[in-house]
Amino acid sequence: MDIENLLKEQIVKSFDAIFDIDLSKDEIHLQPTRKEFEGSHTFVTFPYGKATRKSPEETGKLLGAFLKENSPEVQDFNVVKGFLNIVVADETCMAVLSAIKENPEHGELPANGKSVVVEYSSPNTNKPLHLGHLRNNFLGYSISEILKAAGYTVTRVNLVNDRGIHICKSMLAYQKWGKGETPASSGIKGDHLIGNYYVKFDKEYKKEIEALVKAGMDEDIAKKKAPLMRSAQEMLKKWEEGDQEVVGLWKQMNDWVYEGFEVTYKNMGIDFDAYLYESNTYILGKDIVEEGLEKKVFFKKDNGSVWADLSDEGLDQKLVLRSDGTSVYMTQDLGTADLKYQHYHFDKSIYVVGNEQDYHFVVLFKILRKLGRPYAEGLYHLSYGMVDLPTGKMKSREGTVVDADELMREMVDTAKKHTIELGKIEDFSQDQANDLYHILGLGALKYFLLKVDPKKRMLFDPQESIEFQGHTGPFIQYTYARIAAIVRKGHQLEIEPDQIDPKGISSLHPIEKTLTLLLHEFPSKVKAAADDFSPSVITQYAYDLAKEYNRFYAEVSIFNVADPKAMEFRILLSFLVARTLKKAMKLLGIDVPDRM
Repeated sequence: MDIENLLKEQIVKSFDAIFDIDLSKDEIHLQPTRKEFEGSHTFVTFPYGKATRKSPEETGKLLGAFLKENSPEVQDFNVVKGFLNIVVADETCMAVLSAIKENPEHGELPANGKSVVVEYSSPNTNKPLHLGHLRNNFLGYSISEILKAAGYTVTRVNLVNDRGIHICKSMLAYQKWGKGETPASSGIKGDHLIGNYYVKFDKEYKKEIEALVKAGMDEDIAKKKAPLMRSAQEMLKKWEEGDQEVVGLWKQMNDWVYEGFEVTYKNMGIDFDAYLYESNTYILGKDIVEEGLEKKVFFKKDNGSVWADLSDEGLDQKLVLRSDGTSVYMTQDLGTADLKYQHYHFDKSIYVVGNEQDYHFVVLFKILRKLGRPYAEGLYHLSYGMVDLPTGKMKSREGTVVDADELMREMVDTAKKHTIELGKIEDFSQDQANDLYHILGLGALKYFLLKVDPKKRMLFDPQESIEFQGHTGPFIQYTYARIAAIVRKGHQLEIEPDQIDPKGISSLHPIEKTLTLLLHEFPSKVKAAADDFSPSVITQYAYDLAKEYNRFYAEVSIFNVADPKAMEFRILLSFLVARTLKKAMKLLGIDVPDRM
């Protein structure tokens, strides 16, 4: 049952019957009624005054009276100036709740036959994951879950940046100063160990630049002439030529990093359907560069470097292959795009990458269109804003990042401290308590990073994120646990939600209707989140539903009520709210506890 569709149909009939005006359903637009007025759906009559030859208010009153008299879905109405506020009938709400109860897949849309590849995480193998990666991973995982619920076939891909000059920097530093150190010998997680050498390279490189500048060299030239940078570039060239020693070191160091990443991903609660590696795709990219030269999409400069001239698109020239024949990010991304299409034949390919790469993806997509790729129109950059901290912007090479492992550990510790202070887990075993701390800590972190629209830059506040009140993950988790306790009490009274008929009571409390209509909105929220690639639509919905349920809990008695049918209805309503909250949070990659 789609209430909005039914109301639109009835409004169309009303216009025809009262004013002899023929409208289509698509011309009727409804919006949520403002909280200070009674009703759930509002129809704005201002645009129709010329056709009805009545004032907006009179038009609304005539339509409202006709709907109340002739539409079983409409119980009452009120008009505020040109706004017709519609009160949905109790019987309609009961029918809606009955349909939701009978449909365990409520919120999951039918399969649409379209496939999507979502590429996210894309870590570099020269450093551990940090706070910015957390937003990336949570966004990628969540939008994958949302798209699946919206009917798409989804493939989640992790493209690992496992080659390039930045990788050679950490390799060179390890070669010079590592002394055979390993994760086992040092007791340091593999990705952290290699990250230390990336930082070491940067410190020593800066010393070399400083010395060259003191000797009278221009700083820009010094950056290129510094021995460490020249050695790193030579190492990259050797790697691309297949030098046995360099490739052996590269494989060993990457293996250490991958072991570290897997631990981090497991703690995050995310995974992937496939891994791609830039060490493979850059070769495909070089073939595409040759193709582009033949098609005159690219041109070669005197020094041998290859470029795309996008001046006719209002852009500038873009390097696609260096003069020494080594590849750049654009080379790799061209190859990766082809490889993904060969593997998955997608209708849409989504790149979850920070907004500092906006221009890169504009150029990539334009080049692929110029090359005539059949999939080029289906490419989408899910650009997201950086995560700021009170200490300022993070820089991996300077070792000033907020480490993902450390932050997750701190969030779990904070959740533990918060929960113990509230004294809610006296009867928990230690394992149960530890599971709860992890669920709350990670839930708080994920929810806080996902509740902001992806396009917006955000400030992460760990303390605010863990609060049990307000627009937070723990508030919703606590609401779910509260309802779980109510359902358990119902079980003790031998009241089972799946055996309750929601049509069995005479009338509904206004807040019961509000909750029912909110539950009814869930599929449309899933669709909106999928259409906009925005998990924040789901976070807001989950918060609104939890907040409204807590108002219901405060204002309406569930068990201390004379009418047993009313008690059954409220237990069922609670159960369906919990079921929907659990589904919504799952779309965000967040677990909900049965007790807390």
